[in-house]
Amino acid sequence: MNEQNQALNHTGPTGPAPEKAAPRVLIVTAVDAEKEAVLRGLGDHPAGMFDVIAGGVGPSAVAASTAATLALAAAAGVQALAQGATAPAGPDAAQSSAASPGPLAGTGLTPAYSLVVSAGIGGGFPGRADVGSLVVADAMVAADLGSQTPDGFLSVDELGFGSSRVAADAELAARLRYELQRAGHAVSGGTAVTVSTATGTAETAAELLRRVPDATAEGMEGFGVATASKQFGVPALELRAISNAVGPRDRDAWRIKDALDALQAASSILREVLTS
Repeated sequence: MNEQNQALNHTGPTGPAPEKAAPRVLIVTAVDAEKEAVLRGLGDHPAGMFDVIAGGVGPSAVAASTAATLALAAAAGVQALAQGATAPAGPDAAQSSAASPGPLAGTGLTPAYSLVVSAGIGGGFPGRADVGSLVVADAMVAADLGSQTPDGFLSVDELGFGSSRVAADAELAARLRYELQRAGHAVSGGTAVTVSTATGTAETAAELLRRVPDATAEGMEGFGVATASKQFGVPALELRAISNAVGPRDRDAWRIKDALDALQAASSILREVLTS
């Protein structure tokens, strides 16, 4: 077969070009109500593409759950190979295995997921993310990770002990925001701050904005999920449906059902974005 015929038939010298594998996505919520909303939104989807877990409340619990799931999935891939599944081949697969980051370094394991999403309801900063709207963050920041000093708060970055910021997958975040807007949803970008204690006063809300000037949403899990993902070399997103304003605690004003409905709708759009 000459080169022209090979091109017309989309074949290489040794046969048809391999098809691109579908992405495998891990979605992590804090609680079951959020998980169920996400699953309703995902609806019917390609088998094995989405795994949704409720990883617990707060950055520590959810980081542990995310890391455990990522590690077990990578190990399960090796077990499947041992049982006769087809191994990935070629220089890209070898390079991926050699470059496995964090806990997988030197193990021969490669990440089983291509994306991790922290999804749930949360608080929105007034004038930036209204109640009932959505936030697809550009970054996840641990806003209370650091130290108090006589002169004010110092972040872990300023202390020189690491970083309190993980960037989201910028291209995917922008695409998801665009599709959500196109579907008629109010959506913002900016930074989603992660805290261990939810804000309940105007003073704390103002302090968070001083620390993170581009903050749009507050949650308790995003940075934990993103940190675990980064350790495994997997890109991350944070999706928040806004149930309340960040500021003085007023439970009567919370719109949890509306936020869960918005999370469900956003999850449907997320599925469309990732399967198109």
